[in-house]
Amino acid sequence: MTMAYHRYHKVDTRIVRIFNTYGPRLQLNDGRVVSNFMKQALRGEPLTVYGTGSQTRSFCYVSDEIDGFIRLSKSSEHLPVNIGNPNEFTILECAQHVIKVTGSKSKIAYEPLPPDDPKQRRPDITKARQLLGWEPKIQLEEGLRLSLDYFRKAVAQETTAAR
Repeated sequence: MTMAYHRYHKVDTRIVRIFNTYGPRLQLNDGRVVSNFMKQALRGEPLTVYGTGSQTRSFCYVSDEIDGFIRLSKSSEHLPVNIGNPNEFTILECAQHVIKVTGSKSKIAYEPLPPDDPKQRRPDITKARQLLGWEPKIQLEEGLRLSLDYFRKAVAQETTAAR
């Protein structure tokens, strides 16, 4: 639809494809991997990993994502550009990083893998690198540390609201 408006109405457009963004203000109950794991770890609950946890994801910290958006907005590119972190982690590795960063005593709870769960999600950011001079700077563990205070407060507020 965006391209149709660009072509037909001559609207100046940009199309960004985002991949697993995380960071402060990520809603606790949005069902994303990082928010689920942070919430479970901070509550001392087991972290739910589906299957063996060998499926991979790439996580992009929000400030890196926004930097990519801004660079794309200042470009003349109208075709889609992937903005995400190409460094892959298994879901199990992500859970282990969350436990480490939070200092939680949580264990891993394995559940059956849903049949539609993707095995891999990894963006090709070649175009973003070449066209925008962009690539993510903040890696997963650092981003989790930068997000920790936010998640602690969000879990505390949720707990208080439930009383």
